[in-house]
Amino acid sequence: MTVKQPDHASPDCRAISSVLARVGDKWSVLIIVLLGDGSKRFNEIKRAVGGISQRMLTLTLRGLERDGLVTRTQFPTIPPRVDYELTDLGRSLWIAVEPLGAWAQGHVAHITKARAEFDEKINYFEKNIT
Repeated sequence: MTVKQPDHASPDCRAISSVLARVGDKWSVLIIVLLGDGSKRFNEIKRAVGGISQRMLTLTLRGLERDGLVTRTQFPTIPPRVDYELTDLGRSLWIAVEPLGAWAQGHVAHITKARAEFDEKINYFEKNIT
C-alpha cells in the first residue's frame, strides 16, 4: 500500500500554512490565551504579555483582527478607550490552545531542568573534546 504524500504547493496546504503561521508565532498564542479571560485594553495586554514592544503588539493585534480572531472596539471617550476581545472564531482557537498553555505552565520546571542539563553536557563536550 502506498501512502500519498501531501502536495505542499497545493492551495489547501498554502492556506493551512498561512493560518498556522499566524497562530504559531511567538506572540499570537499568548494573546489568544490572555484574551480567553475576556476583553482587555492595549496596555493591559502589553503588561500581561511582558517583553513585547508596542509596535509588535500592534502588528500582532492587527494580524489577529485581520484573521477574524480578535475584534477591536473603540469607545468615543476622552481619553480614547480601545478594547480587544476574542471573536467566536478566536474563542474556538482559545479552546484548542488553552490546554497547550496549561501544559507549558505545568511542565516549565521540567523543561528548564532539561535545558540546563543539556547545556551542561554540551559545555562539557566542547571543553573536553575540542
